[in-house]
Amino acid sequence: MKNKILKNMDWGVLVCSLLLFAIGLVALFSTTRNSNYDEFKKQLVFFGVSIPFLICTIMLNYNDIVKFSPFAYGIFIFLLIIVLFTNPISGAKSWFAIKSFRLQPSEFAKIITILFMTYTLNILQAKGKKEINKPLKLISVLLIVLVPIGLIILEPDYGTATAYIFATIFIIFAAGIDKKYIFAFAILVAILIPFVYSKLPAHALSRIEVFLNPESDPRGAGYNIIQSKLAIGAGELFGMGLFQGNQTQLGYLHPKTTDFIFSAIGEEMGFIISALIIILYVVLITKAVFIAKTAKDNIGSYIAIGIAGIFTFHMIENIGMTMGLLPITGVPLPFVSYGGSSLLTNFICIGLLLNISARRQKAIFIE
Repeated sequence: MKNKILKNMDWGVLVCSLLLFAIGLVALFSTTRNSNYDEFKKQLVFFGVSIPFLICTIMLNYNDIVKFSPFAYGIFIFLLIIVLFTNPISGAKSWFAIKSFRLQPSEFAKIITILFMTYTLNILQAKGKKEINKPLKLISVLLIVLVPIGLIILEPDYGTATAYIFATIFIIFAAGIDKKYIFAFAILVAILIPFVYSKLPAHALSRIEVFLNPESDPRGAGYNIIQSKLAIGAGELFGMGLFQGNQTQLGYLHPKTTDFIFSAIGEEMGFIISALIIILYVVLITKAVFIAKTAKDNIGSYIAIGIAGIFTFHMIENIGMTMGLLPITGVPLPFVSYGGSSLLTNFICIGLLLNISARRQKAIFIE
C-alpha cells in the first residue's frame, strides 16, 4: 500500500515547494547577516519541525483527517478569540509569544477551515449535488469561514482574512455553486465597497492612499513601497549579489525577511531568480488544481482547490505589493518568507496535496 502511495504521488508538488524554500533560505542567509543569522537559523529549525508533520499528513488517509476537522475547528476558533487578549505585535494581536518564538493561530486555522468546509459540504451533497445552491445550506457553509474571518479582522489582519475569502471562492466554485449567486455576490461587493472603505481604520486607509500615490508620503506611509521598488529595480537581470544589495543590507528595506523578502531577492538575485519564483508558484498552483480535478472524491477535490486558492492569493498579494501593484498587507510569501507558523502550515498543505494525489483515481469535478 505504501509503495502504491509513493508511486502515484505527484512529486512535482514537493519539488516546487522545496525549491521555493531553498531560494528563501538563501535570501534569509543574506538578509540576516547583521543579526547573527538569527532568523535564518530559526527557519532551519522550523523546517525540521515541519518534516514530521509533512510525512504524517501524507501517510494518513485524508478522509480520516477530515473527520477530525469539526473538533479542530472549535479549538482554533477558541484560540482566535484568546489571541485577541494578547499584547499587540507590530500593531496586531495575531500571535502567542512563546519566549523568542511566535505562534500565529490564524495561519493554522486556514487549513482547518478548509477541512471543516469540506466536511460540511460532503455531508450536504450526500443528499444531492445541488444542495449547495439552497440558500440556507449555502449560508451554513459560508458561516464556517465568516466566523474566523471576523475574528481575524478584529486582530486586525486584513491580508490573512482575504486568504480565507480566496479559498472559499475556489471551494464553492468547485462545489458547483449556481452562477446567479456569483452574479449576486459581485453586485453586493460593488455596493458594499464604498461603505467598507468609509469604515476602515486610519492605518488601512493610509495604505490604500499610499498604494494609489506612494510619493504623497515618501518618508512615512509610502516609504516601504518606494524602497521595495528601488530594490527590485536595482537588481536588474542578475542581481547585485548576496550581501551586496543597498536597500537590503543598509536597512532601508523593512521587514526584509517577511513581507519584503521578494524585494530582497529581486535586488540581490535579480530578475532571473525572481521570475523563477513566479514560475514555481504557477506550476505549484496548476498542479494543485489538477489534483483537485483528478481526486477520487469530492473531499479530496475541495481540499486541493482550497489550498490552490490560498497559494494563489499569497503569491499575487505578496509579489504584487512589493512591486506597488497592490496595497501593502502583512501577507508572507509561502515557503520563502521567514515564519514558523506559515512554513508549517504550508508544508501541511503540501502533505495534503501529495496525500490526495497518491490516492486519486479519476476526475470527479461537479459540472
